[in-house]
Amino acid sequence: MIDLSERAKAVLENIASRRSVRSYEDRAVPAGMVELLLRAAMAAPSAKNRQPWEFVVVDDRATLDALADRLRYAKMLAGAPLAIIVCAVTTIGHSDGTVTENPFWEHDASAATENLLLAAEALGLGAVWTAASDPERSEAVKSVIPMPDDIMPLCVVPIGFPAGAEQPKDKWNPGKIHHNRW
Repeated sequence: MIDLSERAKAVLENIASRRSVRSYEDRAVPAGMVELLLRAAMAAPSAKNRQPWEFVVVDDRATLDALADRLRYAKMLAGAPLAIIVCAVTTIGHSDGTVTENPFWEHDASAATENLLLAAEALGLGAVWTAASDPERSEAVKSVIPMPDDIMPLCVVPIGFPAGAEQPKDKWNPGKIHHNRW
């Protein structure tokens, strides 16, 4: 066993404790916590430091319910006090005026999402990643919250104070590890 600092122990414990929470208490997430979640998300790495992420914070009950109605795998939005839609700019504007596809937007938005989920765990909040980048779900999200053509939602993250007793899953699997070759 290696000797870890208290900071390292806290970080690793937070990672191991993160769980998918789908039921929430009926209370608002304070604005200060929402800002901390977004600051954590924006601290993520991104390809060439482009930071293509954009975030839609949804705390309006009618909007949360409309998203729950349209997203078959995100019905828990109906009981969530908050959701953050993690989006990204899918194009890159160049100095010569040309625009090309950003091939790493999903990677960058995914890194931001993982930071957001870990921050939620650290703050005592519950959250769950619900996908939104496939054509059906992205159209559903954009039908509720219109977005520019070059913006794509990656996921919708319902967030709140956990109402259940969800436990983290032990996903450690040494069989998935390969050393120096497959």
